[in-house]
Amino acid sequence: MNKGTRHDHLAWALAIILVGVSIGWMASSRHASALVQRGQSNIPPEPLTLPLIGDGKRGPQKMAWIPGQTFLMGTDSRLAQRNERPAFDVTTSGFWMDVHDVTNAEFERFVDATGYVTTAERPPRWEDLRVQLPPGTPAPRPEMLVPGAMVFVGTGAMVSLRDYSAWWRFVPGANWRHPQGPGSDLTGKENHPVVQVSYDDALAYATWVGKRLPTEAQWEVAARGGLTQADYTWGDAKRPDGKSMANVWDDNAHPFPVVDSPTIRVGTTPVGQFSPNGYGLYDMAGNVWQWVADWYRADEFAMQAKRRGRNVDPSGPTSSFDPDDGSTPVDAPKRVTRGGSFLCSDTYCSGYRTSARRGTDPANPMSHIGFRLVMTSADWAGKAGRKGPGTE
Repeated sequence: MNKGTRHDHLAWALAIILVGVSIGWMASSRHASALVQRGQSNIPPEPLTLPLIGDGKRGPQKMAWIPGQTFLMGTDSRLAQRNERPAFDVTTSGFWMDVHDVTNAEFERFVDATGYVTTAERPPRWEDLRVQLPPGTPAPRPEMLVPGAMVFVGTGAMVSLRDYSAWWRFVPGANWRHPQGPGSDLTGKENHPVVQVSYDDALAYATWVGKRLPTEAQWEVAARGGLTQADYTWGDAKRPDGKSMANVWDDNAHPFPVVDSPTIRVGTTPVGQFSPNGYGLYDMAGNVWQWVADWYRADEFAMQAKRRGRNVDPSGPTSSFDPDDGSTPVDAPKRVTRGGSFLCSDTYCSGYRTSARRGTDPANPMSHIGFRLVMTSADWAGKAGRKGPGTE
């Protein structure tokens, strides 16, 4: 292999890594129990009339109450991928969840207040890239490590769906303020979900606002909206009465990933544009993938189903395992992302189903990944003695 070929190969390897994959809850629960015993609980009484949305006085503002329950996590549906199987019992304590994804306007307030610099605005770190590459891969030259992020660019014609390099590009200068790269901005998109944020960026925002990323179990019980084993967050019919329920790829309008006309609009929509689920949560399917707290293991559900005893408020595995992604080592660090995005096409990705899950490089900002946050009852109870439903 000549020098130029090696350079091209390494540059593409870095881009592949930036693409990522194929495209203390128990302590808080104990704290909440102690508050109940002392008569200081912010846990709403159940049963409740749902959805219950906090107003800043009786519950955190713009957060929906997700009641404690035992539910079937995962699925045995014929639509399921192997990493979603089998369905198994999980018990979750009640908690609050943002009714919508964190928006550009909300994230901008955080950055303005703290001066935070996101992952995409900094040069990539070789130590983050190295763990996603085969052992022995040489380090790139420093000038190759430039700030930027992965951007969906689409194609002008049908292509093999096995090669996602055809519709993704690493764009220097792409970040949350410029999600498509230099020349793009957030004008008119203040109420769209923030994208081009890494796992660490989501954690930094969560710390600032006094919330947390949801565990995978919390995310799924919330997404189900009180339904049992439904394929989608709204039920089993993908388009009930012909109605579009989420911002996902419209295969009838144009095949994935073709964007061969200026009239084709592919991207995020404002939060709350589609109907909420039974708990009052918007966009738990489509629009943007959502970071959750857990490490990703492809076999996690199978392992949990074999556990003896009750599975209460699980916080996920302690490491990653993904034998299905041939572009990275099987133990490369990955966090779970959930919910699917505007790029989910049934010909390629049905990630907007309620049980669908994938692992994503936590240092990999992309133009279709965002996040939303949660609070435990104990978190809310600890905020200046504020009261919730049933505590007055």
